[in-house]
Parts: sequence; C-alpha cells; structure tokens
Amino acid sequence: MHVLFLPKWYPGRNDPQLGDFIRKQALAVSGSVRTSVLFIHPLEGLERTRLFEEHTDGDLWELFAWYRASRASWAPWRKLVNLRRYTAAARAGRRRVLQARGPIDLVQAYILVRPALLARRWMRRFGTPYIVSEQSSQYLDGTYATRPKVQLRLMRDLVRDARALTVVSDRLGQAMRDFGLADHYTVVPNPIPGLDRPLPLPGPVGAFLVVADLVDRTKNVSGVLRALAAARATDTRAELTVIGDGPDRRALEALAATLGIRDHVRFLGRLANSDVLEHMARAFCVVVNSRVETFSVVTGEGLASGRPVIASRCGGPEAFLTPENGILVPVEDDAALADAMRQVMRNAAAYDPAMIRRDLATRFSTDVVVQRLMDVYRTATGHG
Repeated sequence: MHVLFLPKWYPGRNDPQLGDFIRKQALAVSGSVRTSVLFIHPLEGLERTRLFEEHTDGDLWELFAWYRASRASWAPWRKLVNLRRYTAAARAGRRRVLQARGPIDLVQAYILVRPALLARRWMRRFGTPYIVSEQSSQYLDGTYATRPKVQLRLMRDLVRDARALTVVSDRLGQAMRDFGLADHYTVVPNPIPGLDRPLPLPGPVGAFLVVADLVDRTKNVSGVLRALAAARATDTRAELTVIGDGPDRRALEALAATLGIRDHVRFLGRLANSDVLEHMARAFCVVVNSRVETFSVVTGEGLASGRPVIASRCGGPEAFLTPENGILVPVEDDAALADAMRQVMRNAAAYDPAMIRRDLATRFSTDVVVQRLMDVYRTATGHG
C-alpha cells in the first residue's frame, strides 16, 4: 500500500518546527506502508516560480514543492495568483510522486481546507480515495464558528466525502462532531519521540523548560514568566529556558526584563526536534501553559525524557498527566502555576523518571499509533 501524506503544515525551510507532529506520524507509519509526503508551500526569497526538493529519512520519502508567493498589493489578485501557483505545484508534485514512488492507493489530507480540497479533486479525477486527519485547535478556540457559512459548508462536505476522519484526541473529535462535521472519527495520537533514547538523569532542580511558538494569545508564555517571577520570590533555584520563536518574542523578552528575571530566562529561538530533546534531557521540569491544545506533543516529549510536566487544563495534556508524573493547573492562572513550580521543586525526589517513561510508553508508543493508522488505511482502501 502506498499512502501519500498531503499536509497543510510540515517542517522545512519555511519553519523547522511547524507541523513536526505530522512528520512524526509519517515517520512512524513508514515502516509498515510505503509512505510519501508532498508538502506544497510558498517560500520567501524564491527567485524562480517553483522549486522541488526531495529528501529521504529511513523509509520516508518527502517532496517539498516550494512556489514563489505573489506580492501583489491588491489582495484578491494576490490570492488568485497564489492559488494558481499552489495548484500548478501540486499538479507537478503529484506527477513526480508517481514517477518516483509509483501509484498512490490513499491520500491522507492533513488539516482542512486546502489539502482535503486537493485530495477530493484527485479522487474525482483519478479515483484515489482520501482520508482527513485533523489536529487544528480551531474547533476548540472558537475560530471555526467565525468562518463564513460557505466555508463551513465546504469543510463539512470535504469530511463527508472522505473515507475516514482521524483526530489526535477525543476532545477534538467530540468538538468536530458537535459542529456537525462528522458522526464518526478515530483517535490516532501522535507518536512520542525519545522513548528509545537512554533515560537521562534528573536535571538540576529548578531548571524549567518551555517549548512553544511564541504566540502569546495561544501559548500564554507571559503567564509562565509571571509565575517564574513569583516562584523565585521564595525559591531562587527557579530558572527558565524558552525554545521557540514567533511574533511575541520581543514583547516576552521585554516582560522578563520588567519582571526583573531577564538574567534567569534564556530565549533560544527555534531548534530542530533533536536539539529540543537534548535540552529536555538537561531540564528539570517541562511547562505547558497553553490556552488550548489538541494534543500537546511537548507534554509527551517531556514525559518521554522522564521529566515531570506542569500543564494547564487546555485540552491536550489531560490525557497524559497523573499525580505521579506532573501537575495540572487551571488555564490562565498564574498563581496556581507559580504554586505548582514551587511544589515540584520541593518534591523533586518524588518523581521517578523510569516510571514516568514506562507509563507513557504503554499509551503513546509508536506501535500504538501505527496500529491505529493501519486499521484506518485498511478500511479506507478495502485492503482487508
């Protein structure tokens, strides 16, 4: 069976972290089925109209179809030009996939709308079935309900015409069902990397780590900074490393200075996932303070490293955390977060790294993810 991932988000030249969780699913299943990825995306500074790049990582084959984005000042024209360039890149990309990898049995359209629209077009023209996979938080944060009615109708039609819908968490699936997008869905969690790495020794008590896009309205990193300042008032061991970048980085750096903790916070910018795992191995505790998450790979990566995790009840971390491996706090509660930081420092010896990892592996291992995807693929294609 040959499965083509057609993602809206994917790590590459545009952003080394964007959609890394999708790549993890592709890598995980590539050992069981022939797996290809076609990622179509505009690229800043591209001199030619279109550029293709091919990469191989083990059994996974990836084709990046970059196209030059229009800079026309009139928005309708700019959008039309970009759609034409996207469509042309997709058409050429599909030809290259067929040439290099052979016939496609199933398309996995990852994140509505454009990938699923393209997949449905291919289904109608070439007979290739498709499934829709979702990890977007738009169904949980209110964004979906604000979309134009014509777009809502299109999204419902795209899911209806798909052979299956997979979601990364039950909460996300319930939200999509409540919106009338689907009657049935299959929960396929993201595989958690790092479970096969040597279990690191506990990091220095107080060495907290945040890994997030620096978009504060979603990730609420400012709340972590305020909590750190409060925690340091009674325990000066508390320090913070922030991995990630985004439009609010300068504002967050300024806030750290205003709070008087700038010397105790390191902003490292975006890093490759392998480097993120290295920093987790040296951390004491991982903090996830988002306002909404559909899954939270960062929570899983922290636990895979044997680290306790402090997380907000934002929709994703609740599936991971127990009193034995971390602390859940209310969303947007700086005081509760500061108390949790003090608590994990006081009770550092109570967290057993081996137990934390072992519990995670039974629920979120690569084998679990692959088995669920394979069941979906077989049903969608009729391969038994």
